[in-house]
Amino acid sequence: MRNKNSNRWFIAIMGTLLQVVLGTVYAWSFFQKPIMLEYGWTNVQTMWIFSIAILFLGLSAAVGGMILPKFGPRKLATTGAILYSFGYLISAYAMSIGSLPLFYFGFGVVGGIGLGLGYVTPVATVSKWFPDKKGLITGMVVMGFGLGALIMSKVVAPIFIKLAEGNMVFVFLYISVVLFAIGIPAALSMKNPPNGFVPKAFIAPENSNFNHDAKNELTLKQSLISTQFIGMWLVFFLNISAGIMFISMQSPMIQDLLVQKDPTISTENLAIAGGTLIAISSLFNGLGRFLWGGLSDRLGRIQVFRLILGSQIIVFILLMFTTNTYLFGALVCYILLCYGGGFGAMPSYILDVFHEKLMAVMYGVILTAWSIGGIVGPPIAAFIRDFYAERPELIGPTTYGTGIVLLSIGFLITLFLSNKPIISKKIK
Repeated sequence: MRNKNSNRWFIAIMGTLLQVVLGTVYAWSFFQKPIMLEYGWTNVQTMWIFSIAILFLGLSAAVGGMILPKFGPRKLATTGAILYSFGYLISAYAMSIGSLPLFYFGFGVVGGIGLGLGYVTPVATVSKWFPDKKGLITGMVVMGFGLGALIMSKVVAPIFIKLAEGNMVFVFLYISVVLFAIGIPAALSMKNPPNGFVPKAFIAPENSNFNHDAKNELTLKQSLISTQFIGMWLVFFLNISAGIMFISMQSPMIQDLLVQKDPTISTENLAIAGGTLIAISSLFNGLGRFLWGGLSDRLGRIQVFRLILGSQIIVFILLMFTTNTYLFGALVCYILLCYGGGFGAMPSYILDVFHEKLMAVMYGVILTAWSIGGIVGPPIAAFIRDFYAERPELIGPTTYGTGIVLLSIGFLITLFLSNKPIISKKIK
């Protein structure tokens, strides 16, 4: 069945908008220091709020991928948007009574589940509308997630912080209302293409999964235990772990560099600098998803992952010798470009290797790498900051060295992976 293509672009745009709403979670480092100082919690205690959210994001995305065919994209996406908004509401109440465990539950568990259900839905749905532009379109949709931190750190949060006169309870309350108002209409726009949909003027390649799904009897169990999937999961996890260390702590890290150069710099200017880096790097996070996703259509999926991990090893080495704040910012932006690139290239990689019928489930399961990365990367970065609090000159090199180890392992694994589709007869 060949249909007009205009409707699919509307769904892609609304899917991207939903991802922008969900991606505001990546502005967490903007709130890390103010919350820590106001309530007297340590770096590690406060960082676990963000880490738990990422943990439940990945776990709920895996579940979401499995139940998506049953409930449909509209119900799942709407549930996700509601839960994520409600997570901010619970967090506001948690801060009003000074309860860290309730904060963990509200932002981490409730908000994280909403993130996962909301995240997996537009990616899996939009990919069905665009078999002719898999890497490009999934890159565009997940680009929205990367841009969410830019909107939050430079527009939404500063406005509400000023409006609430720095009262974080009201800031989170206002944010929950905005997320609900934007996220629900975007989520309600999600729907699958009609059965037999084929884009206008699209001719599937002879050896593609689009042509061979009917003959491919590859089961979910066979897919999950294949060495190809395990390797893909590990590469995804290692790239995420290295990058998310910077997402979680980039604001405090650049503030440390600024204080080393000028101990008299004001707290307000430090906050502005941290927020600016979050905004710019989140732009690169978003663009990386679009750029690397599109490049994977041309260069090949695993070739792109080799470039992503290999080039970052060089960048992490450079960071060990960097004291210039502008160079530091530029290198962090490149790391976020590659971090986002993994999310941009992975959906189409899943589609290439495993047939389309398993796309939602397999993509949801591989997002558990995000969960584990979220409880590995940020806590490591926070622990390093607390452990070397009396020797701040060791914080950077130790963090970068950890990143180099993670990326090097991931790069070695990519050398054993390929782009070839897996079919049932190849798995015994």
